[in-house]
Amino acid sequence: MSLPIVHYNLPVLRKKGAKISVFDAALRKLAAEMIDTMHDAQGIGLAAQQIGQAIQLCVVDMREAKLDFTWELDGAHPPLDLFNPMVIVNPEVTIIPSPEYIYEEGCLSFPEIRGDIDRPDAISVKFQDGNGTPHQMTCDGLFARCIMHEVDHLNGVLFIDRMNKKVRAPLERAIKQLAKETREAAKQ
Repeated sequence: MSLPIVHYNLPVLRKKGAKISVFDAALRKLAAEMIDTMHDAQGIGLAAQQIGQAIQLCVVDMREAKLDFTWELDGAHPPLDLFNPMVIVNPEVTIIPSPEYIYEEGCLSFPEIRGDIDRPDAISVKFQDGNGTPHQMTCDGLFARCIMHEVDHLNGVLFIDRMNKKVRAPLERAIKQLAKETREAAKQ
């Protein structure tokens, strides 16, 4: 079942997610619905804040992305099909020293708004899956960027916050218009 996606400027998008301590059928159902929602919206990642819940849960699916990245999960290199889509709970990201690179990002909470963002190329992330099983993953390229984008959401940080002023300035009108439309829709 697909869930409604929260658009900018609803307050939940700025809330840091609460740590998850109960790994039950309700959490797994929510994660499955988030995966359906992400796929229906043709995204590669979705955070709980984007469906109105301020908790430390996001989902990622890199199977359809251009394979310009590497990964290691729990010390192995399994095929993406074996562990994607991923349910990522209580993530802790560590930046691996690497050059930063610029890549155009979009966000399901900002329809049709895209902009260049500088991010490190490689990360390590500790997380739990939907059953509470701990994992350790290292990845780079678009995979790392997607996880950093979603973890930002879990901490109340939006991709527009990461844009430099030159990139954001021409988007400001569209961002303000989206905020206005979101406020008006919330009143109904």
